[in-house]
Formats: sequence, C-alpha cells, structure tokens
Amino acid sequence: MHGAIDLGARQAATRKQQERRAQGGGAPAGAGGAAGQYVVDVTDQTFNTEVVERSQSVPVLVDFWAEWCGPCKQLGPILEKLAAEAAGKWVLAKVDIDANPQLAAYMQQMGVRGIPFVAAVVAGQLLPFLNGAAPEPQVRQAIDQLFEALRKEGILPEAPEGEQAAGDAGPAANPAHAEAEAALQRGDLPAAKAAFERLLADNPRDGQAKQGLALVELSMRVGSLDAESVLQEAADKPGDVQAQISASDVEMVSGRIEEAFDRLLAAVRGSAGDDRDAARKHLLSLFELLPPDDPRVGKARRGLQSALF
Repeated sequence: MHGAIDLGARQAATRKQQERRAQGGGAPAGAGGAAGQYVVDVTDQTFNTEVVERSQSVPVLVDFWAEWCGPCKQLGPILEKLAAEAAGKWVLAKVDIDANPQLAAYMQQMGVRGIPFVAAVVAGQLLPFLNGAAPEPQVRQAIDQLFEALRKEGILPEAPEGEQAAGDAGPAANPAHAEAEAALQRGDLPAAKAAFERLLADNPRDGQAKQGLALVELSMRVGSLDAESVLQEAADKPGDVQAQISASDVEMVSGRIEEAFDRLLAAVRGSAGDDRDAARKHLLSLFELLPPDDPRVGKARRGLQSALF
C-alpha cells in the first residue's frame, strides 16, 4: 500500500460533466457479469459519483478489466463473489478500459501498464492494490490484510457500535456501567478506569465504555498540567512530538477539538519513526472521545490517511 493518489482534482474537473450526464448510462457488464447490490459498472462519467463520493462512506475496490483479457476473467468473478460475501463492507466497481478511455489513460498515468489491476479507494484517496490475477484464497487474504492495515492506521472506522450478539447484556443490564458512572461522579478516576476496562474486556465493541475510558484517561493525563505552560512549550518546540501531544490534550479538554486534531496531523506529517507513530496513536485515542459518526472525526481520519499515504 503505497503511492496514494488524491482523486479530488479529478472529481472537481469532471463535476460539470456529471451534472450533464444522462441518467442510467451504465457500461456493459464486464467479466463475470457485474450485477447486484455490491457490484457496479463504472464509466468515465459515473466514476466520481460511484467511486470517489461513495468512498467517503464505504471502501471501494476498482477492478480495471477488458473483454480480451484472459486473467481478468479469472479475477473478476472472484472479486464479485467476495464483494457479495462482504455484504456492503466494501463495494466493487468495474471499469472496462476499452469503453472508458479517460479512466484507461488515468490508470496509465499511475504507472500501471497491465491488467487486471485493482485499486482501493477510501475517503477519496486511491491506493494501488493488486496487479495481476491470483487464486481466491490469496485474493481474500490480500483484501483482509488491506482493510486490517487501514484500520490499524486509523483510516477506516471500526464496525458500527451497538452490534451485539443475541443475549449480550446492554449497558443498562451491566452493573459495571453504573459502577463506572458512580466512580466518575465522585471523582475516583482510577476506579472509573478499572470499571470501563472490565466492560471492554467483556465487550470490546461497547462504545459507551470506550468513550468513558478515553475521557478518564484524558482527565488523568491533564490533571497535573498547567494549560498555559503546555501550550507555550508546544509553540516554542514545534518539532517536539511529545509537546504537541500534551498540547492536544489541553485543547481537547477545553473543547478545541479541531485544533487538537490539526495539531496531531501536523505532527504526523512532520515526523518519522517512533515519533510519527506516537502522534498517530494519540490521535486515534482522541477519536474515541467522540461518536464515530462525528464529522470532525471523519475529516481528521481523511487527513490522517493523506498524511500516511
């Protein structure tokens, strides 16, 4: 996963063309018969809507193929099968390069000389992914590794909160929630931290517990800090990642959320190695303080993706 290409410029350049395009002008079905809810044929005119804009809410894999390409006919059905199995976790977009010269030229501009070629588009960013056909187990593994890596880097949000198996106890039924809230009210941060950690050990998808633990840990970090001194040190030492991390905590506590996110994004862009990883991980921890659908989190995730790739 390298060589990320920002599709924003292409999106802007063809927006007028999108507005004029006729409705329903899809391309002929490609190798394997692209059809169904999770597989869509894409043209020069519909690429921005079907791929770039859609990628803001769900990852899109783009399969560049042609009727004369034998390996494409092997890879295409595999991708369509896996897209159907994913059931909306990602979408497959198929591009017939013979019928769509603009996209064919764009693919060549990326340095790709052969098909089949598959790109991943996430939050408007294009990542070269697969070049050539492969057996289904290998393709499946590559897709799993791609999305796991993107989640690890904080580019993909986790699965929607609140998905509980039948019989799982919800927040109201779990006494540890009441224990954690009571500890918070009396100012016992260590006890609240322990209670939230127990909740997450029982149910790692407990969004309320994640948010509560993030809040407790933030409160513990800033409890002994002098806000004015921390911000001044960060201003005096722009290259000191730890100073920027402390300043971001102070900004979060004071409600300056976007400033905190921007500060850490700048630290990610301006550092390398362990410092860069520390800034990235701290930014991900601050995301836990807000609901996953908060637009400020979405914007910062896209900024992080751009900074990393």
